[in-house]
Order: sequence, then structure tokens, then C-alpha cells
Amino acid sequence: MAIVGTTIFSHILPVICGFFGIVMIISGSLEKSNSKLGLGIVLFIIACIFPYLILSVLV
Repeated sequence: MAIVGTTIFSHILPVICGFFGIVMIISGSLEKSNSKLGLGIVLFIIACIFPYLILSVLV
């Protein structure tokens, strides 16, 4: 039986972080803003790695 909350950490939060990461990457590249671009890259990497880190601890 799955632990309650694994769906949140595996399907919902990574999608939200990935979406905002892509939006920040596009916004930062169009405005020539390195801080937005860097934040977008960090958010996207967090969205990729987050499920593996959290779910390995929970399951």
C-alpha cells in the first residue's frame, strides 16, 4: 500500500516546479536577465531530482 502523499511528491510538485522553471527560463532569456534564467534552471533541476530524493526516503 502506498504511503499517503507520494502522489504529491511524485506527480504534482515536480510538474509545478518544472512549469515555473520553464517560464522563468523563457522570461530570463527574453529579458536578458541572468537572475531569472538561473532561477529557472535551478527550479527545473529541482523538479527533475526532487521525486527521486523524497520518494527514496518515503518508500
